[in-house]
Amino acid sequence: MPHRKVIRSWLAPVSQRSTPRALALVVVDIVLFLSLIAAAAWLHSPVLKILAGTVAGFVIGRLFILGHDACHQSFTSNRGLNPWLGRLTFLPSLTPYSLWDTGHNVVHHGYTNLKAFDFVWQPLTLEQYRELPFWRRWLERVYRSGWGPSLYYLVEIWWKRMFFPSRRHMPTRRRVFLGDCILVSVAALVWIGALVAAAVHGHQPVWLNLLAGFVVPYLFWNGMIGFVVYVHHTHPDIAWYDDKAAWSAAQPFVSTTVHVAFRPFLGMDVGALLHHIMEHTAHHVDMTIPLYRLREAQAILEERMPGRIVVQFFSWRWYFDTARRCKLYDYRLRCWTDFAGRQTTHSLVPTAA
Repeated sequence: MPHRKVIRSWLAPVSQRSTPRALALVVVDIVLFLSLIAAAAWLHSPVLKILAGTVAGFVIGRLFILGHDACHQSFTSNRGLNPWLGRLTFLPSLTPYSLWDTGHNVVHHGYTNLKAFDFVWQPLTLEQYRELPFWRRWLERVYRSGWGPSLYYLVEIWWKRMFFPSRRHMPTRRRVFLGDCILVSVAALVWIGALVAAAVHGHQPVWLNLLAGFVVPYLFWNGMIGFVVYVHHTHPDIAWYDDKAAWSAAQPFVSTTVHVAFRPFLGMDVGALLHHIMEHTAHHVDMTIPLYRLREAQAILEERMPGRIVVQFFSWRWYFDTARRCKLYDYRLRCWTDFAGRQTTHSLVPTAA
Protein backbone atom coordinates (compact mmCIF):
# COMPACT_ATOMS: atom_id res chain seq x y z
CA MET A 1 0.00 0.00 0.00
CA PRO A 2 1.34 3.49 -0.79
CA HIS A 3 2.48 5.71 2.05
CA ARG A 4 -0.26 7.80 3.65
CA LYS A 5 1.33 11.02 2.37
CA VAL A 6 1.09 9.69 -1.18
CA ILE A 7 -2.54 8.70 -0.73
CA ARG A 8 -3.41 12.09 0.73
CA SER A 9 -1.73 13.79 -2.22
CA TRP A 10 -4.26 12.07 -4.49
CA LEU A 11 -7.03 13.80 -2.54
CA ALA A 12 -5.55 17.30 -2.61
CA PRO A 13 -7.71 18.41 -5.58
CA VAL A 14 -10.91 17.74 -3.59
CA SER A 15 -9.83 19.13 -0.21
CA GLN A 16 -10.83 22.76 -0.69
CA ARG A 17 -13.18 24.20 1.94
CA SER A 18 -16.01 26.62 1.17
CA THR A 19 -17.18 28.83 4.03
CA PRO A 20 -20.37 30.03 2.24
CA ARG A 21 -21.35 26.44 1.45
CA ALA A 22 -20.70 25.37 5.03
CA LEU A 23 -22.73 28.23 6.47
CA ALA A 24 -25.61 27.46 4.12
CA LEU A 25 -25.66 23.86 5.38
CA VAL A 26 -25.78 25.09 8.99
CA VAL A 27 -28.65 27.49 8.31
CA VAL A 28 -30.70 24.86 6.46
CA ASP A 29 -30.35 22.23 9.18
CA ILE A 30 -30.95 24.63 12.07
CA VAL A 31 -34.12 25.91 10.41
CA LEU A 32 -35.25 22.32 9.81
CA PHE A 33 -34.56 21.36 13.43
CA LEU A 34 -36.35 24.35 14.95
CA SER A 35 -39.32 23.92 12.60
CA LEU A 36 -39.72 20.24 13.50
CA ILE A 37 -39.44 20.88 17.24
CA ALA A 38 -42.05 23.64 16.86
CA ALA A 39 -44.29 21.19 15.00
CA ALA A 40 -43.83 18.60 17.75
CA ALA A 41 -44.78 21.25 20.31
CA TRP A 42 -47.78 22.85 18.61
CA LEU A 43 -49.45 20.07 16.60
CA HIS A 44 -52.37 18.44 18.43
CA SER A 45 -52.31 15.00 16.83
CA PRO A 46 -50.11 12.67 18.96
CA VAL A 47 -49.16 10.71 15.83
CA LEU A 48 -48.02 13.84 13.97
CA LYS A 49 -46.21 15.12 17.05
CA ILE A 50 -44.23 11.88 17.39
CA LEU A 51 -43.52 11.84 13.66
CA ALA A 52 -42.19 15.41 13.80
CA GLY A 53 -40.03 14.48 16.80
CA THR A 54 -38.64 11.44 15.00
CA VAL A 55 -37.62 13.47 11.95
CA ALA A 56 -36.16 16.09 14.30
CA GLY A 57 -33.96 13.34 15.73
CA PHE A 58 -32.65 12.62 12.25
CA VAL A 59 -31.89 16.32 11.74
CA ILE A 60 -30.01 16.35 15.06
CA GLY A 61 -27.82 13.70 13.46
CA ARG A 62 -27.29 15.90 10.40
CA LEU A 63 -26.34 18.86 12.61
CA PHE A 64 -23.97 16.67 14.56
CA ILE A 65 -22.21 15.63 11.35
CA LEU A 66 -21.69 19.32 10.53
CA GLY A 67 -20.24 19.84 14.01
CA HIS A 68 -18.07 16.77 13.56
CA ASP A 69 -16.54 18.38 10.48
CA ALA A 70 -16.07 21.68 12.29
CA CYS A 71 -14.32 19.83 15.10
CA HIS A 72 -11.87 18.44 12.53
CA GLN A 73 -11.27 21.96 11.16
CA SER A 74 -12.49 20.67 7.79
CA PHE A 75 -15.82 22.50 7.62
CA THR A 76 -14.91 26.10 6.72
CA SER A 77 -11.63 27.75 5.76
CA ASN A 78 -11.80 29.92 8.91
CA ARG A 79 -10.08 28.11 11.80
CA GLY A 80 -11.50 30.54 14.35
CA LEU A 81 -15.06 30.07 13.11
CA ASN A 82 -15.06 26.26 13.08
CA PRO A 83 -15.10 25.71 16.88
CA TRP A 84 -18.03 28.08 17.31
CA LEU A 85 -19.98 26.44 14.53
CA GLY A 86 -19.12 23.09 16.10
CA ARG A 87 -20.49 24.16 19.48
CA LEU A 88 -23.63 25.55 17.86
CA THR A 89 -24.40 22.46 15.77
CA PHE A 90 -23.56 20.14 18.70
CA LEU A 91 -26.16 21.78 20.97
CA PRO A 92 -29.21 19.76 19.78
CA SER A 93 -27.31 16.50 20.46
CA LEU A 94 -26.17 17.90 23.84
CA THR A 95 -22.58 17.10 22.92
CA PRO A 96 -19.84 19.02 24.79
CA TYR A 97 -17.54 20.14 22.00
CA SER A 98 -14.18 19.92 23.76
CA LEU A 99 -14.85 16.47 25.23
CA TRP A 100 -15.91 15.16 21.84
CA ASP A 101 -12.77 16.70 20.33
CA THR A 102 -10.58 14.80 22.80
CA GLY A 103 -12.39 11.47 22.56
CA HIS A 104 -12.86 11.51 18.81
CA ASN A 105 -10.00 13.43 17.21
CA VAL A 106 -7.27 12.33 19.59
CA VAL A 107 -8.35 8.84 20.66
CA HIS A 108 -10.58 7.41 17.91
CA HIS A 109 -8.71 8.82 14.92
CA GLY A 110 -5.33 8.37 16.56
CA TYR A 111 -5.91 4.71 17.49
CA THR A 112 -8.80 3.38 15.40
CA ASN A 113 -9.69 -0.22 16.35
CA LEU A 114 -6.78 -0.56 18.79
CA LYS A 115 -7.80 -2.23 22.03
CA ALA A 116 -7.34 -0.24 25.25
CA PHE A 117 -7.25 3.00 23.23
CA ASP A 118 -10.26 3.26 20.90
CA PHE A 119 -13.19 2.77 23.27
CA VAL A 120 -16.14 3.13 20.87
CA TRP A 121 -17.73 -0.29 20.24
CA GLN A 122 -14.49 -1.95 21.38
CA PRO A 123 -15.27 -5.70 21.48
CA LEU A 124 -14.65 -7.79 24.58
CA THR A 125 -12.76 -11.06 24.58
CA LEU A 126 -14.41 -14.23 25.90
CA GLU A 127 -12.32 -13.97 29.08
CA GLN A 128 -13.34 -10.34 29.66
CA TYR A 129 -16.98 -11.20 29.07
CA ARG A 130 -16.96 -14.07 31.54
CA GLU A 131 -15.43 -11.85 34.23
CA LEU A 132 -18.35 -9.41 34.04
CA PRO A 133 -21.17 -9.53 36.60
CA PHE A 134 -24.45 -11.00 35.36
CA TRP A 135 -26.16 -7.65 34.79
CA ARG A 136 -23.25 -6.35 32.72
CA ARG A 137 -23.15 -9.50 30.57
CA TRP A 138 -26.87 -9.05 29.96
CA LEU A 139 -26.28 -5.40 28.97
CA GLU A 140 -23.52 -6.43 26.55
CA ARG A 141 -25.97 -8.82 24.91
CA VAL A 142 -28.46 -5.97 24.51
CA TYR A 143 -25.80 -3.68 23.05
CA ARG A 144 -24.67 -6.31 20.53
CA SER A 145 -28.17 -7.51 19.60
CA GLY A 146 -28.57 -5.06 16.72
CA TRP A 147 -31.34 -3.30 18.66
CA GLY A 148 -29.10 -1.58 21.19
CA PRO A 149 -27.20 1.28 19.49
CA SER A 150 -29.35 3.97 21.14
CA LEU A 151 -28.81 2.56 24.62
CA TYR A 152 -25.12 1.92 23.95
CA TYR A 153 -24.35 5.46 22.84
CA LEU A 154 -26.53 7.06 25.51
CA VAL A 155 -24.90 5.11 28.37
CA GLU A 156 -21.38 4.20 27.28
CA ILE A 157 -20.46 7.32 25.33
CA TRP A 158 -22.64 10.28 26.27
CA TRP A 159 -23.38 9.61 29.93
CA LYS A 160 -20.01 8.14 30.91
CA ARG A 161 -17.63 10.15 28.72
CA MET A 162 -19.39 13.31 27.56
CA PHE A 163 -21.76 14.68 30.20
CA PHE A 164 -19.73 15.77 33.25
CA PRO A 165 -17.56 12.61 33.02
CA SER A 166 -15.97 11.14 36.14
CA ARG A 167 -12.21 10.97 36.64
CA ARG A 168 -12.35 7.27 35.82
CA HIS A 169 -13.43 7.98 32.25
CA MET A 170 -11.74 11.38 31.84
CA PRO A 171 -8.76 11.72 34.20
CA THR A 172 -7.77 15.06 32.67
CA ARG A 173 -9.70 18.00 34.08
CA ARG A 174 -9.89 21.17 32.00
CA ARG A 175 -11.93 24.31 32.45
CA VAL A 176 -13.17 24.10 28.86
CA PHE A 177 -14.63 20.62 29.55
CA LEU A 178 -16.72 22.00 32.39
CA GLY A 179 -17.73 25.04 30.36
CA ASP A 180 -18.95 22.94 27.44
CA CYS A 181 -20.89 20.62 29.77
CA ILE A 182 -22.60 23.65 31.34
CA LEU A 183 -23.36 25.02 27.87
CA VAL A 184 -25.20 21.87 26.74
CA SER A 185 -27.00 21.70 30.11
CA VAL A 186 -28.32 25.22 29.62
CA ALA A 187 -29.37 24.31 26.07
CA ALA A 188 -31.29 21.29 27.40
CA LEU A 189 -33.04 23.40 30.05
CA VAL A 190 -34.04 26.02 27.47
CA TRP A 191 -35.30 23.30 25.12
CA ILE A 192 -37.34 21.58 27.82
CA GLY A 193 -38.63 24.89 29.17
CA ALA A 194 -39.83 25.97 25.72
CA LEU A 195 -41.73 22.68 25.29
CA VAL A 196 -43.38 23.05 28.70
CA ALA A 197 -44.35 26.66 27.95
CA ALA A 198 -45.81 25.65 24.57
CA ALA A 199 -47.84 22.88 26.21
CA VAL A 200 -49.27 25.20 28.86
CA HIS A 201 -50.03 27.94 26.34
CA GLY A 202 -51.61 25.50 23.90
CA HIS A 203 -53.55 23.55 26.56
CA GLN A 204 -51.75 20.32 25.74
CA PRO A 205 -50.35 17.62 28.06
CA VAL A 206 -46.87 18.61 29.20
CA TRP A 207 -45.75 14.96 29.18
CA LEU A 208 -46.75 14.56 25.52
CA ASN A 209 -44.84 17.66 24.45
CA LEU A 210 -41.75 16.49 26.31
CA LEU A 211 -42.06 13.01 24.83
CA ALA A 212 -42.53 14.20 21.23
CA GLY A 213 -40.29 17.25 21.37
CA PHE A 214 -37.40 16.04 23.52
CA VAL A 215 -37.35 12.35 24.43
CA VAL A 216 -38.15 10.94 20.98
CA PRO A 217 -35.71 13.19 19.08
CA TYR A 218 -32.94 12.59 21.58
CA LEU A 219 -33.38 8.81 21.66
CA PHE A 220 -33.58 8.68 17.86
CA TRP A 221 -30.37 10.70 17.60
CA ASN A 222 -28.60 8.33 20.01
CA GLY A 223 -29.71 5.35 17.96
CA MET A 224 -28.58 7.04 14.77
CA ILE A 225 -25.06 7.85 15.97
CA GLY A 226 -24.68 4.49 17.71
CA PHE A 227 -25.66 2.71 14.50
CA VAL A 228 -23.41 4.85 12.28
CA VAL A 229 -20.30 4.31 14.41
CA TYR A 230 -21.06 0.59 14.72
CA VAL A 231 -21.27 -0.05 10.96
CA HIS A 232 -18.21 2.13 10.32
CA HIS A 233 -15.87 -0.21 12.18
CA THR A 234 -17.68 -3.54 12.74
CA HIS A 235 -17.46 -5.97 9.84
CA PRO A 236 -16.11 -9.52 9.26
CA ASP A 237 -13.40 -8.03 7.01
CA ILE A 238 -12.36 -5.32 9.49
CA ALA A 239 -9.86 -6.29 12.19
CA TRP A 240 -9.41 -5.12 15.78
CA TYR A 241 -5.96 -5.27 17.34
CA ASP A 242 -4.44 -5.64 20.80
CA ASP A 243 -0.87 -5.24 19.56
CA LYS A 244 0.21 -1.73 18.58
CA ALA A 245 2.99 -2.87 16.23
CA ALA A 246 0.66 -5.16 14.28
CA TRP A 247 -1.99 -2.44 14.23
CA SER A 248 0.46 0.14 12.87
CA ALA A 249 1.75 -2.27 10.21
CA ALA A 250 -1.81 -2.86 8.96
CA GLN A 251 -2.18 0.73 7.66
CA PRO A 252 -5.17 1.32 9.99
CA PHE A 253 -6.20 4.60 8.37
CA VAL A 254 -7.46 2.47 5.45
CA SER A 255 -7.91 -1.06 6.80
CA THR A 256 -10.08 -0.41 9.88
CA THR A 257 -12.93 1.47 8.21
CA VAL A 258 -15.95 0.43 6.13
CA HIS A 259 -17.51 2.41 3.32
CA VAL A 260 -21.19 1.69 3.84
CA ALA A 261 -23.01 2.40 0.57
CA PHE A 262 -26.76 2.89 0.25
CA ARG A 263 -28.98 2.24 -2.70
CA PRO A 264 -31.55 4.99 -3.45
CA PHE A 265 -34.57 4.88 -1.14
CA LEU A 266 -37.83 6.30 -2.54
CA GLY A 267 -35.71 8.19 -5.05
CA MET A 268 -33.61 9.81 -2.32
CA ASP A 269 -29.82 9.80 -2.05
CA VAL A 270 -29.39 8.38 1.46
CA GLY A 271 -25.66 9.16 1.52
CA ALA A 272 -26.36 12.84 0.82
CA LEU A 273 -29.07 12.91 3.49
CA LEU A 274 -26.39 11.74 5.93
CA HIS A 275 -24.00 14.46 4.74
CA HIS A 276 -21.74 11.75 3.23
CA ILE A 277 -20.50 10.55 6.62
CA MET A 278 -20.68 6.96 5.33
CA GLU A 279 -17.86 7.63 2.84
CA HIS A 280 -15.76 6.99 5.87
CA THR A 281 -12.49 5.65 4.49
CA ALA A 282 -11.73 8.98 2.85
CA HIS A 283 -12.45 10.74 6.12
CA HIS A 284 -9.98 8.54 8.03
CA VAL A 285 -7.32 8.90 5.35
CA ASP A 286 -7.57 12.70 5.49
CA MET A 287 -9.68 14.35 8.19
CA THR A 288 -9.28 17.76 6.54
CA ILE A 289 -11.52 16.87 3.59
CA PRO A 290 -14.89 18.62 4.07
CA LEU A 291 -18.00 16.45 4.15
CA TYR A 292 -19.32 18.01 0.94
CA ARG A 293 -16.29 16.59 -0.94
CA LEU A 294 -16.08 13.15 0.67
CA ARG A 295 -17.92 11.35 -2.13
CA GLU A 296 -15.35 12.52 -4.68
CA ALA A 297 -12.49 11.61 -2.34
CA GLN A 298 -13.89 8.14 -1.67
CA ALA A 299 -14.25 7.49 -5.41
CA ILE A 300 -10.59 8.40 -5.95
CA LEU A 301 -9.46 5.98 -3.24
CA GLU A 302 -11.56 3.11 -4.54
CA GLU A 303 -10.36 3.68 -8.09
CA ARG A 304 -6.66 3.80 -7.13
CA MET A 305 -6.71 1.06 -4.49
CA PRO A 306 -9.12 -1.59 -5.81
CA GLY A 307 -9.67 -4.41 -3.36
CA ARG A 308 -8.00 -2.54 -0.51
CA ILE A 309 -11.10 -0.81 0.80
CA VAL A 310 -14.04 -2.62 2.35
CA VAL A 311 -17.23 -1.48 0.60
CA GLN A 312 -20.49 -2.82 2.01
CA PHE A 313 -23.89 -2.17 0.45
CA PHE A 314 -26.30 -1.71 3.29
CA SER A 315 -29.30 -3.92 3.94
CA TRP A 316 -31.09 -4.73 7.16
CA ARG A 317 -30.39 -8.41 6.50
CA TRP A 318 -26.63 -7.70 6.39
CA TYR A 319 -26.81 -5.50 9.47
CA PHE A 320 -28.58 -8.04 11.67
CA ASP A 321 -26.40 -10.86 10.33
CA THR A 322 -23.36 -8.81 11.37
CA ALA A 323 -24.90 -8.20 14.80
CA ARG A 324 -25.61 -11.93 15.13
CA ARG A 325 -22.05 -12.93 14.34
CA CYS A 326 -20.04 -10.06 15.88
CA LYS A 327 -20.45 -10.49 19.63
CA LEU A 328 -16.96 -11.01 21.10
CA TYR A 329 -13.51 -10.85 19.54
CA ASP A 330 -10.56 -13.21 19.40
CA TYR A 331 -7.58 -10.89 19.08
CA ARG A 332 -5.17 -13.80 18.50
CA LEU A 333 -7.03 -15.05 15.42
CA ARG A 334 -8.50 -11.60 14.61
CA CYS A 335 -11.99 -12.93 14.16
CA TRP A 336 -15.38 -12.46 15.74
CA THR A 337 -17.02 -15.06 17.97
CA ASP A 338 -20.40 -15.57 19.60
CA PHE A 339 -20.90 -15.24 23.37
CA ALA A 340 -19.78 -18.84 23.84
CA GLY A 341 -16.46 -18.12 22.13
CA ARG A 342 -17.27 -20.01 18.91
CA GLN A 343 -15.67 -18.48 15.80
CA THR A 344 -18.28 -16.85 13.55
CA THR A 345 -16.12 -15.03 10.96
CA HIS A 346 -12.92 -15.84 9.07
CA SER A 347 -9.52 -15.10 10.59
CA LEU A 348 -7.79 -11.93 9.40
CA VAL A 349 -4.32 -12.99 10.52
CA PRO A 350 -2.01 -12.81 7.46
CA THR A 351 -0.81 -16.20 6.28
CA ALA A 352 2.72 -16.93 5.09
CA ALA A 353 3.16 -17.08 1.32
